[in-house]
Amino acid sequence: MSKTAQHILLTGSTGFVGRAVTKVLHHAEHRLCHVVRQGSADRIPVLGPQDRVIEVPDVFSQSAAWWAEVMQGQDMVIHMAWYAEAGKYQTSPKNTDCLIGTLGMAQGAALAQLDRFVGVGTCLEYDLHTAQAERQSVGTNSPVNPQSPYAAAKAACALALGQSLPQAGVDFLWARLFYLHGAGEDPRRLVAALHENLSKGQSMALTSGLQVRDFLDVSDAAKMLVDDALSDRCGVSNICSQTGITVRALAEHIADQYGRRDLLQFGTRPDNPDDPPYVVGHRGPIPHRLFSQSAASGTGVKAMTERMTQ
Repeated sequence: MSKTAQHILLTGSTGFVGRAVTKVLHHAEHRLCHVVRQGSADRIPVLGPQDRVIEVPDVFSQSAAWWAEVMQGQDMVIHMAWYAEAGKYQTSPKNTDCLIGTLGMAQGAALAQLDRFVGVGTCLEYDLHTAQAERQSVGTNSPVNPQSPYAAAKAACALALGQSLPQAGVDFLWARLFYLHGAGEDPRRLVAALHENLSKGQSMALTSGLQVRDFLDVSDAAKMLVDDALSDRCGVSNICSQTGITVRALAEHIADQYGRRDLLQFGTRPDNPDDPPYVVGHRGPIPHRLFSQSAASGTGVKAMTERMTQ
């Protein structure tokens, strides 16, 4: 697909990832149509002179016919909206509503004969407990085995749309996000909470910190997602850094910015037995071993923290 100016319909452009994606697309001078919940339009970070905003009571309750009408004249949809309240979204029944609403949206895309539909998923769709046994990264062809209502709804969405949209002549890409942080992050999430507490000289209770994660700044993730969306890539895309770092090493790096490692209380919160010890992504289709034990205190941390402080 050409990277020249496109007419792109966005959902979720008021959210953490959506705001970053909106900025990237605006900078590239694409013409955007934002479908947002009523009363949230002021959270769209930037609007171009030819951009449109459509406010609805509930993005996920619109009919396929409604979506087909709204998508007329659009080249692509980037669907980022989903229920994502921190601490609740993993097990919420609202995930089913989001799944059903997304299927209706995809039906509208088929009716409108849209060129391309890009949806946003999660690394939690993958079979992470099998991958961690060998400390192996997950590639785009790795098996899925979701362990929560949130991940299951996302995986079901990817499976259904991956079959139905191509059959209707609509290119389909499913972009799975790994562990993002950065501007606009919910203060209850790890990186934001670390900065908030340490900047105030407050201690922070943490688990052992031995979990290995693939962290990526949301601005870098947005650029990666947009590049994939505007490419000819179809199927699955992993939005990841391809670098593993322990939560402990990440927390210590952030604490060093304030000179307050003493405020990190590792082991004062129990490890979650359902939390996979190792989650590292790979951009390609073939899983590739990218992490070694030494990386937790060496080049893996250095590469990650350099990106985080740029």
